[in-house]
Amino acid sequence: MASSLGFAHPGSSFFHNKKDLSLSVVPPTSQLSIYKCKKPISKNIVMATTTQQSERKPATTGSIKAPMTMTEKILAKASEKSGVKPGDNVWVNVDVFMTNDISGPGSIGIFHREFGKNAKVWDHEKVVVIPDHYIFTSDERANRNVDILREFSLEQNIKYFYDIKDLSNFKANPDYKGVCHIALAQEGHCRPGEVLLGTDSHTCTAGAFGQFATGIGNTEAGFVLGTGALLLKVPHTLRFVMDGEMPDYLLAKDLILQIIGEISVAGATYKSMEFVGTTIESLNMEERMTLCNMVIEAGGKNGVVSADSTTFKYLEDKTSLPYEPVYSDAQASFLSEFRFDISNLEPLVAKPHSPDNRALARECKDIKIDRVYIGSCTGGKTQDFLAAAKLFLASGKKVKVPTFLVPATQKVWVDIYTLTVPGSGGKTCSQIFQEVGCDTPASPSCAACMGGPKDTYARMNEAQVCVSTTNRNFPGRMGHKEGEIYLASPYTAAASALTGYITDPRQFLH
Repeated sequence: MASSLGFAHPGSSFFHNKKDLSLSVVPPTSQLSIYKCKKPISKNIVMATTTQQSERKPATTGSIKAPMTMTEKILAKASEKSGVKPGDNVWVNVDVFMTNDISGPGSIGIFHREFGKNAKVWDHEKVVVIPDHYIFTSDERANRNVDILREFSLEQNIKYFYDIKDLSNFKANPDYKGVCHIALAQEGHCRPGEVLLGTDSHTCTAGAFGQFATGIGNTEAGFVLGTGALLLKVPHTLRFVMDGEMPDYLLAKDLILQIIGEISVAGATYKSMEFVGTTIESLNMEERMTLCNMVIEAGGKNGVVSADSTTFKYLEDKTSLPYEPVYSDAQASFLSEFRFDISNLEPLVAKPHSPDNRALARECKDIKIDRVYIGSCTGGKTQDFLAAAKLFLASGKKVKVPTFLVPATQKVWVDIYTLTVPGSGGKTCSQIFQEVGCDTPASPSCAACMGGPKDTYARMNEAQVCVSTTNRNFPGRMGHKEGEIYLASPYTAAASALTGYITDPRQFLH
């Protein structure tokens, strides 16, 4: 990729300039304050009111010796250092550790092997255990994985274990949540300024809350379970400045596909990806989660969005724990900066078999499809289904291919059946989905996003062409090795379902 001015893609403006850091995204360090949820936040200011200086505890990072990025500040605080720089190896204290059913059993086995059969986790209130991947299946090994999580959680008195026992009716399991990355946010485990590690590569989703969140392997997870700490290398930070009014036919999925298409699936390898700009500030929390969710598809270590009034409002009824947001210093050093004018961007897809195989949706209008899948941690949130319902409503047509709907969590499932779609005359998403001929919304889980056992709902058991709101389109990702997956936004997925071909959503939204 050229390091000077470059044209990103038809319909978008893109610039790469290491020296242009004129965009101010942070308040002075002296304005940083400790926030506690459930306190009213003024609508007239971006930052919440600062606490009085006399009430604040001394900063654990001490005086800042050199300007730092947000990620560097979080890691400095978590390692009890006054400052860190890219390349430093630091022991980081973990605020929240999450594991699920496909990686939890291995992590638990390593924990017991290394710390002893009767060892206890470092903090039973900081471990979150969420079965979500291979749940609604008759596969005995998949079921056994959930049993292992249950046995371990009971043995360790894990406070946040979201269990499921009755697989025939997910609603009979009040503790069961669904997809871990969305459940973490909905249950208040995501907080600005903290360190969240999880045994899933899309743990980076939580960076939307202004925290350091990344996926780790089973061996690292076993160590974290026993110690609550991990040795991490401080990453360099890439800054992505996205400005301009977001067109009403775009969603955050288009933004991240644009970025990955520009820098490639290896373009951010072991880098922090920081998202700033007026476009980012306009996004709701779920859209910010979509953006951060796919930084791993660019090779990123983590993604971050600065906490602001949108973040604080979301957290008001989610957590009562105090948290301390941090922000990149105005003079912080970024390895590279990328600028995009979003007002000129068009709807995108990622063609098989890589998330960086970017193309305009309208360029793929002759590609016939067999199915559409709307779901996953990337595209199965409430806002994703509202977007799909909005397009279906505007079209007045019925779907021409099987259209599978998989809400990420129980809460999302409830929202589908209870929230009314604006401009619909009081109709819910579920009513609109039924009218246009979609499949009935399925039980909340990861479902076919990662293939799974052959009886997994909506798994691609044949060599078909699928438009999906998920995050990866590698061969075999959703089941069949010869299946073809086109990654797209909920708007583009819904539009494609109506025609049976990959379709630019502007055909129905305008």
